Amino acid sequence: MQTTAFKIGTRGSPLALAQALETRDRLRAAHGLPEDAFAIEVISTSGDRIQDRPLSEVGGKGLFTKEIEEALLSGRIDIAVHSSKDMATVLPDGLELSAFLPREDPRDAFIGKTAPSIVELPHGATVGSSSLRRQALLLRMRPDLKVVMFRGNVQTRLRKLEEGLADGTILANAGLRRLGLEHVATHLMPLGTFPPAPGQGAICVESRIADERAASLVAAIDHRPTAQALACERAFLAVLDGSCRTPIAGHAVVEGDDLSFTGLILTPDGREAHEVSGAGRAEDAAAIGRAAGQEVRAKAGTRFFEGWA
Repeated sequence: MQTTAFKIGTRGSPLALAQALETRDRLRAAHGLPEDAFAIEVISTSGDRIQDRPLSEVGGKGLFTKEIEEALLSGRIDIAVHSSKDMATVLPDGLELSAFLPREDPRDAFIGKTAPSIVELPHGATVGSSSLRRQALLLRMRPDLKVVMFRGNVQTRLRKLEEGLADGTILANAGLRRLGLEHVATHLMPLGTFPPAPGQGAICVESRIADERAASLVAAIDHRPTAQALACERAFLAVLDGSCRTPIAGHAVVEGDDLSFTGLILTPDGREAHEVSGAGRAEDAAAIGRAAGQEVRAKAGTRFFEGWA
């Protein structure tokens, strides 16, 4: 019997801790292990510490994972728990995504202070968001809106809204639900008109390749339909070289043995957009995502991507 506690690495925000605890509880239930068989290791990341600039200006989404992945490679932790949408498409050598938990609601939630929905906001209203995808989708819907940067965890963004720094903000509904805060949402954005970021709503587990102890534990909690959907979305993102500098949306749905995918790329101002869709067998998820990425890249043309850098 292994006597050393299995260490789960995570960021320290309330949402990140909720995700790590959900992972721990699923592992406990799957293997019949006591709570003290696991230890939560909180690791501060550059993305948590840098709050005054958009991620696109300081290194992208990898800032939320770099220090955690270093701890994983060094053996300080046994697995890492992340929000899938924070993960780069290329992982450090020696690491892999080894499990996905069942996906939560992938929709974005609008939290309005002066109006309950985006369409009801007054002309020239201010919306807080640090996501280029959300900014582009907002401006596509309402070119008159003013978008201001809102960085920080869920509670920080809600506090900024209460302080009157914006008329509304947009957060992932999955995060609100995991924190028991779904009641603050005043409108849930339809997937068809406000598609999510690839990976949104899904918790992933990262581990060392060939770590048999970790592999045997996390295999029991891997949700295959979510893993297949994410394989498609991440393949789409990889073809487009997706990062925090690229307004990209993508969402795959697995029903039985079948998968359907819709993707969208936008210019940061929301004025130009190109949609794509794909479908096929769920076992071919990555190939479907790659084909969709290649199709939309060809459709948009080289000049479309020049403004992303």
